[in-house]
Amino acid sequence: MYSNDRCTWSFINLLHTCFSQGAAVITSARTYADFTTQATFEIKKCDVFKLDEGPATQVVLTRDEGLQYYRTMQTMRRMELKADQLYKQKIIRGFCHLYDGQEACAVGIEASINLSDHLITAYRAHGYTYTRGGTVKEIMAELTGRRGGIAKGKGGSMHMYCKHFYGGNGIVGAQVPLGAGVALACKYQGNNELCVCLYGDGAANQGQIFETYNMAALWKLPVIFICENNRYGMGTSVERAAASTDYFKRGEFIPGLRVDGMDVLCVREATRFAADHCRSGKGPILMELQTYRYHGHSMSDPGVSYRTREEIQEVRSKSDPISMLKDRMLSNNMASVEELKEIDVEVRKEIEDAAQFATTDPEPPLEELCNHIFCDMPSLEVRGTNPWAKLKSVS
Repeated sequence: MYSNDRCTWSFINLLHTCFSQGAAVITSARTYADFTTQATFEIKKCDVFKLDEGPATQVVLTRDEGLQYYRTMQTMRRMELKADQLYKQKIIRGFCHLYDGQEACAVGIEASINLSDHLITAYRAHGYTYTRGGTVKEIMAELTGRRGGIAKGKGGSMHMYCKHFYGGNGIVGAQVPLGAGVALACKYQGNNELCVCLYGDGAANQGQIFETYNMAALWKLPVIFICENNRYGMGTSVERAAASTDYFKRGEFIPGLRVDGMDVLCVREATRFAADHCRSGKGPILMELQTYRYHGHSMSDPGVSYRTREEIQEVRSKSDPISMLKDRMLSNNMASVEELKEIDVEVRKEIEDAAQFATTDPEPPLEELCNHIFCDMPSLEVRGTNPWAKLKSVS
């Protein structure tokens, strides 16, 4: 009787193996032949201010674009969740502001501008560092203050930079006039480039932002001002902080758009519209991206003292940018569940490898502390914390 049972189970296992291999072959064959290469989607109409028309509401997404957006957003999400874990283990220290929930903003913007264009943001900058060309390994190593970090371990969470990306700025709102300066350089050089200048709803009441609006409009600078409205400035809701929450109208004499910042296609089309506006010589334009952050303002903020866990869960279940894109692709036969799971596995491995590097790479030595103060300058002595402590700066 035992022998018969064993034969029966062997037969069942054989059938299971054959079925699994057959399913794998079917999935593999389907990967290359049966998927829809592109689809048209109806997206939410943008609210407009001082504009005769707004961005398109019928948009085309190709399969390749969808897979790329999905991979990029998943990478950003997993990177931030790993940063959360390392912070709680006290491997990452100091200020740390996470971007999970807002991925559609960065990916949608990047999909409609060129890498030769310019971008500057506030201190919630990990995602933009990645979309601008930084690697996960460089970003994670910067978070842990290691030599292989994107700023050589000397910038940390808030101060990351790469080509045509100017940070990562720690002073609330201070990046906005800097972004206008970058746009002035674009206009002066006549290179048809533009600057995307990002700030949050918490910075939107800063006086320097309104001064910058004035200069940008007066000089018709090619700058896209983008307010990432995630509904809370630190722990204060927009309704308690602003007499008017129509941030896209704040430019007064600058045209504006209010966009669904949780939908990567909405952000992409709005940014394309805004970029065309700037490149045509019409001057600045203002975008408000209505988005949401899942974590607190920073890692020191649990994020549930001024909003409920139910509110966060409702946004996750109804408006998550990654889930929204995934559902569109699956329901339109642009990808398979297995294919997206494979991407998830690859992303997790990349994040784990980067975290391993970020925890084993050496810290920068003290003698490199003052390097790169100037660009392309001879080495010079730098005074330390007292007159007899001498350090050296090398470009």
